[in-house]
Amino acid sequence: MRPLPRNAVVTGASSGIGAAVAQRLAHDGCTLLLVGRDRARLDAVAARTGGRPVLADLREPAGIEAVCDAADGWVELLVHGAGVGAAGPLADTPSDVIDELLAVNLVAPVQLTRALLPTLRAACGHVVFVASVAAIGVAHEAAYSATKAGLRGFADALRVESDIGVTTVLPGAVETPYYERRGQPYHRRFPRPIGPERVAAALVDAVRRNRAEVFVPRWLTVGARVHGAAPALFAHLSRRMDRREQLS
Repeated sequence: MRPLPRNAVVTGASSGIGAAVAQRLAHDGCTLLLVGRDRARLDAVAARTGGRPVLADLREPAGIEAVCDAADGWVELLVHGAGVGAAGPLADTPSDVIDELLAVNLVAPVQLTRALLPTLRAACGHVVFVASVAAIGVAHEAAYSATKAGLRGFADALRVESDIGVTTVLPGAVETPYYERRGQPYHRRFPRPIGPERVAAALVDAVRRNRAEVFVPRWLTVGARVHGAAPALFAHLSRRMDRREQLS
């Protein structure tokens, strides 16, 4: 098990998984740079963790630049916790919603990682991507699934070509404001949502152990293995579960 990096940047730190990760890292002695778009919530997390808040919209080049100005030459651990969601049939999903999903969930992490890669390499640092079990494909979340699958693929490629630690965390349903913000509450009976603190604990443990990928809860790995070995079977089983949920 490796020592935890001391200086960490956490995006999406104003709420949800990002805030829980910040809390956990602060507890473990990390100095934090907290990135978010909600000033009031970000300041509240900063007050609890002792972190430095940076108000930035990572959809914009100016937001990436603001984070880089604060973190360049300093960051050892970069946690991409920012994300937005959307649910519903793809045909009913507005194009501007898809654009925002791509910008926040995929383009921003890629661009911020690229910009901070020299600093991370110099520090023998670590980057964590908070993806989702939706990366293996979830019905009625096609565009969201695409962004998380893209993030997973980017992490896999970065792990091969760089000399830094790279971890992808793939949570299932988590009790955060995510579902309220996407405009559709979580309605599935299974799996039951878990707390963001559980994801944060798994994330920090994965960094310490330099794990490439971790599902939270771990039993979700079973679905990923079925998907990898037999994608047609996975799709068939997913359709059956989706129909069952629609009828219940």
